[in-house]
Amino acid sequence: MMDFHVVKSYLLGLQDSICQALEAEDAQASFQQDQWEREEGGGGRSRVMADGAVFEKAGVGFSHVMGSKLPPSATASRPELAGRSWQAMGVSLVIHPENPYVPTSHANVRFFVAEKEEEEPVWWFGGGFDLTPFYPIDEDCEHFHRVARDAMSPFGSHYYAKYKAACDAYFYLPHRDETRGIGGLFFDDFNELGFDQSFAFMQAVGDAFVPAYVPIVRRRREMTYGMREREFQLYRRGRYVEFNLVYDRGTLFGLQSGGRTESILMSMPPLARWEYGYVPEAQSDEARLAQYLKPRDWL
Repeated sequence: MMDFHVVKSYLLGLQDSICQALEAEDAQASFQQDQWEREEGGGGRSRVMADGAVFEKAGVGFSHVMGSKLPPSATASRPELAGRSWQAMGVSLVIHPENPYVPTSHANVRFFVAEKEEEEPVWWFGGGFDLTPFYPIDEDCEHFHRVARDAMSPFGSHYYAKYKAACDAYFYLPHRDETRGIGGLFFDDFNELGFDQSFAFMQAVGDAFVPAYVPIVRRRREMTYGMREREFQLYRRGRYVEFNLVYDRGTLFGLQSGGRTESILMSMPPLARWEYGYVPEAQSDEARLAQYLKPRDWL
């Protein structure tokens, strides 16, 4: 039986535990919380850590919002849901480290319900996590995907390959003909295991983020870098902005549903740059990144 309260309790706890893990890793900065309410219904708590020893900016947000009518971005692939009232809750985070050798990362887990009088509610889970390195190291990519695979395996051996492929397809920039990073997991509209096991599936993904990401941060945070690496990091952050503002369904849903703009755009990096006609020097570490921006089997 569907239980909104148990999902909300888990998500609030997940936000707490991820923030605690990131604060412990940074050991200098701490998260500042902004609690907010939404006029049409619901609210959330946005937490941002800035100018840390490791993390230039990290945003970890929880929201539980509702509305009387689903926005177009939510019904584009499911027109039968048009006109239903809805509730959505989730935790979403993006981490932008200072050191260019530490990858950017994103994670999200969410629960959605669309309701209509005298009809059964339609519910599903979604989520995933992905890694965006600027100077990729195979050991890190393999570790990230190994943790993702191990999180999926108790539910069925096919899930990792399915949702790894979905992640590669989703985080793709057609106008650049490249993936956003080296992928991870992405699932949506997930209810096939029934409520209890589908909820457990989402929890497995949420709980796997810290062990997937923090060991990579620990390995790379002390690597020496200079202005060249920093400039390239800021240039590549521009791709992150392009994806989030042009293609990301969560961003579009938030803006179309009258969401809180500050919280929706919390994922933006603090600094980014664009350069007309930039081409990295042949055989350079910067040029090498292109080899990683297409789907690859990591395990």
